[in-house]
Amino acid sequence: MREKLSAYYEERQTPVDMLVFHCSAFEGEKLLQVLDEYHCSCHYMIDENGEIIRVVDEGKVAYHAGKSWWRGQESLNRNSIGIEICHPLLGQSPYLEKQIEKVTSLAQNIIQKYQISPKNVVGHSDIAPERKADPGKDFPWERLACQGIGLWYSPEEAKHVKENDVALLLSEIGYNVSRLELVKAAAYAFCRHFAPQFVAVEPDISALIENVGAKDFSFMEKDEFLQILKAVAFAYR
Repeated sequence: MREKLSAYYEERQTPVDMLVFHCSAFEGEKLLQVLDEYHCSCHYMIDENGEIIRVVDEGKVAYHAGKSWWRGQESLNRNSIGIEICHPLLGQSPYLEKQIEKVTSLAQNIIQKYQISPKNVVGHSDIAPERKADPGKDFPWERLACQGIGLWYSPEEAKHVKENDVALLLSEIGYNVSRLELVKAAAYAFCRHFAPQFVAVEPDISALIENVGAKDFSFMEKDEFLQILKAVAFAYR
């Protein structure tokens, strides 16, 4: 691990209880420049070569989450660690194995150090579903959950959930569903995390950054989507 410390941070007043994964379409050195340009930062970056770079000390607040909300908490910079991963298609194709190996070891150490609940291991799209698409549909959430990083679901557990209201189920997991447009955005963010078969690939990265939402929300009417949603909600109980 090497350091390339950012000037953009503040003192931490709130204990760490969240881990947030991000990705960027920039290569490492360019990403550091862009973060500086926008007065943003993260705690760690994993570049295109699989190298871990410390950007902000864990004891400081990094500016990575922006306007965000999860499980009743908002402004999540204050209580989270942020990890950026370089990916040219913004997580819309598989990550490099060497990157995921580094993500796994780094995240395991952070989770153990701060005793972070699996319910609070999230992607940027989970906490800001109207603004962000990262870490993308091909981020290996299921694989990471098998290594103690976040939660996954067992399909058969859907039978234990009688609720059919999509907004209520998304809320139970942790998403902000305070208005209709947020429900739809959260549903698509949920798919990026748990049901990538419903996420369309957008080859134009600029277009994806400008419009992270679905072009077609018919997936919300599909029984397969509802069953996965129920199973995930059960896992988060």
